[in-house]
Amino acid sequence: MALLVTGGCGFIGSNYVRRVRRLRPEAALVNLDLLTYAGNLENVAELRDEPGYTFVRGDVADAAVVERVLVEHGIDEIVHFAAESHVDRAILGPAAFVRTNVLGTATLLEAARRIGVRRFVQVSTDEVYGALGPDDPPFTEESPLRPRNPYSASKAAADHLALAYHHTYGFPVVVTRCGNNFGPYQFPEKLIPLLISNALEDRPVPVYGDGLQVRDWIHVHDHCRGIESVREKGRLGVVYNIGARGESTNLELVRTVLRVLGKSESLIRFVEDRPGHDRRYAMDARRIGEELGWRPEMRFEEALADTVRWYIDHRAWWEAVRSGAYLEYYDRQYGSRLCGDV
Repeated sequence: MALLVTGGCGFIGSNYVRRVRRLRPEAALVNLDLLTYAGNLENVAELRDEPGYTFVRGDVADAAVVERVLVEHGIDEIVHFAAESHVDRAILGPAAFVRTNVLGTATLLEAARRIGVRRFVQVSTDEVYGALGPDDPPFTEESPLRPRNPYSASKAAADHLALAYHHTYGFPVVVTRCGNNFGPYQFPEKLIPLLISNALEDRPVPVYGDGLQVRDWIHVHDHCRGIESVREKGRLGVVYNIGARGESTNLELVRTVLRVLGKSESLIRFVEDRPGHDRRYAMDARRIGEELGWRPEMRFEEALADTVRWYIDHRAWWEAVRSGAYLEYYDRQYGSRLCGDV
């Protein structure tokens, strides 16, 4: 198998790439990533010199780059992570999300269809379903898509494109939708690494609004296990929710992390809520369990404590990311060159 992973230097993508290399060392693995602010080669540094692994710096919205990668590396299957994903950034600049998440997915789908890729996994998000009330049942795969911010709207559009390619052309697509991830190598602008890094330095921990927004949390390792199950055994043209039923309010989460770190709740600072902030997400993941036998392995409390320990032990990593030093290194090494194998 020759597998292309897009966005494999990001948080979830890099965890997936490392998992594939550990469990399928015989597979040819190509990692295509533009190395924008959220892509970090240090996330996959251990693979740099491994035979069978290739990194390509390139843009999924560039048709020439995508076709070259697919043809030159004889790609059989694709797992598509590459996306702009931070809601706050989407509110400030939605055009980048449309370009990467919609045009990038369309470009990749069309090239893969023409070349005859035999499986395409579209990695999506629970945010495409919209928001739930406090007593509403969790979203199922049959729930209508009602995105409520530019990020989730762009991902919903990408999902519709992927499924349309299956129904129109018979292209072998499968879609996964997951809740909020946490774990190693998550970019420090996201809630959990932000509050860990701030708390370690006794800096204020910002909480939007009243902090009672509910999210469905899952450790990234369980998410990657679910994606691999879908890639291997999922029915084509089908959507699979991947969720651990780890519902928690943001405020509860912040208090738990502060308790694990031995820090005072006086660090909490309530700040003005962001526009259109969805109140609750939750997903029903019975389909992937019943059809593919996937279950989350990591209990939320233990996984959260493990994550806190990882950030304590890898302070140099998140300090370099927060300072921007990692981007300065890429600028020196690559300049404006793209699609260069390293």
